[in-house]
Amino acid sequence: MPNKAFNATRSDKIFDICNTIFMVIVLIVTLYPFLNVLAISLNDSIDTVRGGITIWPRAFTFENYKTIFAYDTLLQGLKISILRTIVGTLLGLLSASMLAYTLSRPDFQARKFVSTFLAMTMYFSGGLIPGYILMRDLNLIGTFWVYVLPGLVSAFNVFIVRSFIDGLPYALQESAKLDGANDFTVYWRIILPLCKPVLATIALFLAVGQWNAWFDTYLYNGSNGTWTTLQYELMKVLQSTQQGGGAINANDMAKQMAQISPESIKMAITIVVTVPILIVYPFLQKYFVSGMTLGAVKS
Repeated sequence: MPNKAFNATRSDKIFDICNTIFMVIVLIVTLYPFLNVLAISLNDSIDTVRGGITIWPRAFTFENYKTIFAYDTLLQGLKISILRTIVGTLLGLLSASMLAYTLSRPDFQARKFVSTFLAMTMYFSGGLIPGYILMRDLNLIGTFWVYVLPGLVSAFNVFIVRSFIDGLPYALQESAKLDGANDFTVYWRIILPLCKPVLATIALFLAVGQWNAWFDTYLYNGSNGTWTTLQYELMKVLQSTQQGGGAINANDMAKQMAQISPESIKMAITIVVTVPILIVYPFLQKYFVSGMTLGAVKS
């Protein structure tokens, strides 16, 4: 008679081996593009033109990054990008969570109307020209708040947070009301602490969106160096390298293209705009894990 315990143990070992092999393959497929971009960004521009670079630079150099950070406006753009990411994320979280809490209340009479109105904004928009006219009439052009106020409320984020709040026991709010807490106290002292997992997810969405944005800078603050952003300045650096530096003679252009490769600059820019988000993500990872655990316990 076959030993069932032995067969089960053998099956578990086979599964663990197959699972490990599969995860290693996924890890390689996931990491290779990033390592390839990093290797090209750290490789000499002349050598990059030859191709064949994998995950390790053949001619190691920091010249590509020196070329990027040699631009005077880059530091100012970095400051504004960090500022808009922090302010936009915090205000976006506050507005989304407050509106989601309001829509989750069964005693809110206009919840269906507001929810329908929000859902319509996900499918319809005024367009580029009406949006620009609106920003002009609100006197937001040439200011910092043009980066924050237009996207302050996202219907998608509101619905995600509201779905999470709907899953929380409503008895918590009722017991707090019996203890004399008002609506804002319930929201601030009870709802927000319990919503840390979903708020961490929304925070990552908002932070990535604010950090990567450059088109609004091009539209509203393209000629205002005070409120320029890092991504907009990097985009101009990339354009200048691809165009050969503008109106210069043939000898200077040949010399410049021998020193700077658009491909290397592009990869260096990719690393510059990606690393800050990679640094922030591990601090939010624990909330993703706790959110998954909470959902498993509740189900």
